[in-house]
Amino acid sequence: MVYYPPVGFHFAVVFELPGLAPVDTNFQEVGGLDAAMEFESVREGGENRFVHRLPTQPSYGNLILKRGMLVGSALYEWFHDAMYDYNFRPIHLNVVLLNGNHQPVSAWRFVNAVPAKWSVSSLNAEESSIVAETIELSYNYMQRITV
Repeated sequence: MVYYPPVGFHFAVVFELPGLAPVDTNFQEVGGLDAAMEFESVREGGENRFVHRLPTQPSYGNLILKRGMLVGSALYEWFHDAMYDYNFRPIHLNVVLLNGNHQPVSAWRFVNAVPAKWSVSSLNAEESSIVAETIELSYNYMQRITV
């Protein structure tokens, strides 16, 4: 059997947030699927040739979701509650990469995600473009899920 690398344009975002309509989970782009290990430098007495670099913990950037702006979205209400009422409700969500038959190829789970930033594209009377919104989520950790 021949295996090809998966394509990056067929994916789904699945939120574990009650009240979301299917349109709330459609996104044009997902970014920030990365993790990095942090290191601590430790000097050894009498050893001047190098410094020991010891791993401490992984760090994660924000998950970035982009789409055309929705009006009256349950996802925005969740954001609004966090930013303006300081009522944070951490949620879990999955980003699922799909194949041509709409079956999962790979997935990433984001644990205890909360809103970090919400931005809207520039409004410009000289362009006929759709207003896009960018949602950034901070989370505790992510893990790749076997599908």
